[in-house]
Amino acid sequence: MALAPANTDSIDALLAAHGLRRTAAARKVLGWLLAHPTTSYTHGQLQAALADAGGANSGDAMDRVTLYRLIDRLTQAGLLLCRVDTQRVRRYQSMPPSVHAIPHFECQSCHRDRPLDSALQGSALDLDKAAQTALQALKALGYQGLTVDFAVRGVCADCATHVPGGRA
Repeated sequence: MALAPANTDSIDALLAAHGLRRTAAARKVLGWLLAHPTTSYTHGQLQAALADAGGANSGDAMDRVTLYRLIDRLTQAGLLLCRVDTQRVRRYQSMPPSVHAIPHFECQSCHRDRPLDSALQGSALDLDKAAQTALQALKALGYQGLTVDFAVRGVCADCATHVPGGRA
């Protein structure tokens, strides 16, 4: 995935503002996740997406350990949201600086993870305000490195219609 110069500049500015090195790998990972803000990726899915985006230039492929370390640094800096689903699989998504919680739905049958921001459009501000209030209260008590994960788990409409009796 080739980034436009303006995109590269804004990614460099984000990395620098969070005290992170502006490496090609950091630009590539953060650029990809920012370009796909409503999608959450497992480590393997992200590695495959980045390799596919590299096209014929597969010499740029990022090894697993480098990607793990980079994702960890980006998450600790608050640029990525890390969620752990019911199968204990970590999923990563870009975290807009003005957002404190990204609501999502995880299907317990097919394990697809879907953002709920459009479905909860009218309540999004209330959810974000509640998340911000909780974070501020915990910070006042000395807690650090806080994130909020608003997850709804159940069976998605697709799976419910394909299961006898409508239940998984």
